[in-house]
Amino acid sequence: MARRTTNERKILIIISVLMINGCASFFPSVQHTTQSPWNSFDDVKQTFDQINPNVTTSTDLKKLGFNPFETPNVKLLTYLDLLEKFMPNPSIRLQDIDPGVKSCLEARDQCFGYEATPSILDSKRYGNLFLDLLNFRRKKRTSGWKFKALIVLKKDLVVHKIWGGEPKVSEFEDKRNPLGPFQDISGILPSIQIN
Repeated sequence: MARRTTNERKILIIISVLMINGCASFFPSVQHTTQSPWNSFDDVKQTFDQINPNVTTSTDLKKLGFNPFETPNVKLLTYLDLLEKFMPNPSIRLQDIDPGVKSCLEARDQCFGYEATPSILDSKRYGNLFLDLLNFRRKKRTSGWKFKALIVLKKDLVVHKIWGGEPKVSEFEDKRNPLGPFQDISGILPSIQIN
């Protein structure tokens, strides 16, 4: 009987050590990928650099992978959407914007755009598993990349392009809840109404 108690103690000690020190394999992780033909920020940037305003056509864009009808997560924008992007408030006048965009917006129905936002983000929680499980302290690291491209077309010809994004995403989050699982009990307990 004493031998069994010793084994039980050993198991409890091992479990306690794992929970106190934390174990990375027990933490949840999330990979968020916006499906696209590009695997890295450099891939999409190199492809985007092949687009030349007043030279590249919508057929060329299809070959490069910028096609809302075939490539996932490429949005088709109307001239009204473009108007909101380039002239978000009355202080910006039509003559203040890029000449290619201006001529496109003046063409109205013959003006449209493609917006592509490929990205790969990998989020992993780390730290103390015991504190994480009981919601006292949660640490998260996010890495990856985000790219955003806007291509403006008048009829079938690219008249303007612009890009941005984050070539190297590296974010850390350290959330502390002094009350642990009781920090946000509003979703657990029903609302109490006082008359």
